[in-house]
Amino acid sequence: MANRSKAFDPRRQFGFTAIAAFCFVVLYLPIILMVVFSFNGGMALTSWAGFSFNWYITAWQNEAVQEATVRSVVIATIATLISTVVAVLAAVAMGRGGNFRGRNAMFTLINQPLMVPEIVTAVSLLVVFAFVKTRTGYGGLGYLVLAHSAFCVPFAFMPVRARLQGMDRTLEQAAADLYASPWRAFRRVTLPLLWPGVLAGAMLAFVTSLDDVVITEFVKSAGQETLPTYMLGQMRRNLTPETNAIATVLLAVSVVLVVAFFFISRENHSKTHHS
Repeated sequence: MANRSKAFDPRRQFGFTAIAAFCFVVLYLPIILMVVFSFNGGMALTSWAGFSFNWYITAWQNEAVQEATVRSVVIATIATLISTVVAVLAAVAMGRGGNFRGRNAMFTLINQPLMVPEIVTAVSLLVVFAFVKTRTGYGGLGYLVLAHSAFCVPFAFMPVRARLQGMDRTLEQAAADLYASPWRAFRRVTLPLLWPGVLAGAMLAFVTSLDDVVITEFVKSAGQETLPTYMLGQMRRNLTPETNAIATVLLAVSVVLVVAFFFISRENHSKTHHS
């Protein structure tokens, strides 16, 4: 009897374990060291001087950190609202609008920020906003909000589109049969069913905006530091454990939101699979 061919298993390949372990060390060891030394009682970044919360207290009392944090949260919140609304409208148009002309082009344009290097997007936005500034004289936070909103659209779009594709259209069709208008059917039926995907997309967009450095560094004007750009400036001048403390808090917020996104997406997938 001929031996049955075994299914390909990457774990059985030579060197797989060593390569995987090396990748995990390279990825997570710097993060672990950053978190550990954020509790260092001394100024040095490479020698331990005792456990302390002093750098967290210092960062909390730093007015520049407070201003940058508030500015980051405000920009991320507004950008999340705008990008999520655009993502929902685009997902519904593409998912419920049939095969209209330009559908593939629309999908490509929405996901363009994911395919193009972020530095290219940043330079393009800088050129456009510089042109607008010279003709309007406006130099407020609107440019950062628009830039973050445009960049966050595909991140909010993906979970919404995935949720919409997995939804059963029976209830929507039943609403139409009961003479509900398209807007009423969307508001009372489609949107409640779509809500887990909307929430997951909004959280992903918020994390993306909150952590962005490249686009913010190119677009921002003087006095518009966000928390990531403030940290970058501190690292260029004088790196202290205070930067580690700020980065650890930012990491904790990002991890909480990403974990929440994971559980919402998994529950969303489970409900869709059983429906």
